[in-house]
Amino acid sequence: MKKITILGSTGSIGTSALKVITRFPGLFSVTALAAGSNNRLLSEQIRVFSPGIVGIQDKDVYRVLRSEFPSLKIVAGDEGIREVASYHDSDFVLSAIAGSAGLMPTIEAIKTGKTVGLANKESLVMAGDYVNALAEEHGTEIIPVDSEHSAIYQCINGRDRESVKSLVLTASGGPFIDKSKEDLDSVTRKEALDHPNWSMGRKISIDSSTLMNKGLEVIEAYHLFGIVAGNIKVLIHPQSIVHSMVEFIDGGIIAQLSSPDMSGPIAYALSYPERLPGVMSDCRLGDIGTLSFREPDTSKFPCLRLAYDALGAGGTMPAVLNAANEIAVNAFLMEKIKYNAIPVIIEKVMSEHRPVDVPELSDILYFDRWTRAKTEEVIRENLK
Repeated sequence: MKKITILGSTGSIGTSALKVITRFPGLFSVTALAAGSNNRLLSEQIRVFSPGIVGIQDKDVYRVLRSEFPSLKIVAGDEGIREVASYHDSDFVLSAIAGSAGLMPTIEAIKTGKTVGLANKESLVMAGDYVNALAEEHGTEIIPVDSEHSAIYQCINGRDRESVKSLVLTASGGPFIDKSKEDLDSVTRKEALDHPNWSMGRKISIDSSTLMNKGLEVIEAYHLFGIVAGNIKVLIHPQSIVHSMVEFIDGGIIAQLSSPDMSGPIAYALSYPERLPGVMSDCRLGDIGTLSFREPDTSKFPCLRLAYDALGAGGTMPAVLNAANEIAVNAFLMEKIKYNAIPVIIEKVMSEHRPVDVPELSDILYFDRWTRAKTEEVIRENLK
């Protein structure tokens, strides 16, 4: 039986993972959980799965949980989450804490040498070279959980990387793919959160609508698969059935198809190299009918271009891109800025950064903090 740690257990990936685990009780047990502040859902998870350790970011919630589960080891704050990530009684760590907050717990998990199912793309966006070197040092296998990277992993697995010509990441295009650039000026928070195909958290829903999520995935793919940036492409695919494709040097293309359901890539990572039966509904291509593809419009969705720019600049620039985006998206969600201001603010902050070419982890963390302060400053200027 494989013992599982879930970092971000109350988020969309974490709850989906626990549903998969519940369906296969003879294969998996949950030994450690970590969450942010949702004590109600976390309490339910503790009762159902009886983990050996639980971490909670919010220290006020920690006190509530301590009184509710006095005999359970419960830890709190950043240090507590890192302790859960390195918990000894575990074989597999699912890193699903959203955003840059997932970087340090992912690093702690990698140091243990356990297999890491990576759903926190920001770890590779911010510190891809560092994370890869650390994984190699500790013999840690990283299995991607994002649907696009899971698809590439499945298509490319067992094949010589020299035979790969390019990677093609697909994007649904989000709710605004057919809107004009002018229409985007009046986009509301509710409209931006209404994704046509996927059920996701608030921040990633906005990123999907701006195509920043796809840009971050391009950077993640670069670090996961070692393919040069110019050979990592993006295509708009509104049906969300083809999750990614690999083009080989002989002109052949292998694609991975399934219904748009995160249970598939989660289960694949949990059970790898085996596959679990009946995880997703059947993908009936005859009923779907048409699968369409088109090039993204980066003049309308400049966040994708900014991600390629950041990857080209290298060093600390992707970390700056990520942090500026997190702050700008939060400002939009709080209705402080307009939707079309998100890329404008990010580009302004990037223009004021001179990247460190070969950063240490301390450099990455420093410029993450610098970027957040700088982005808040740019937002205040934007509001005047």
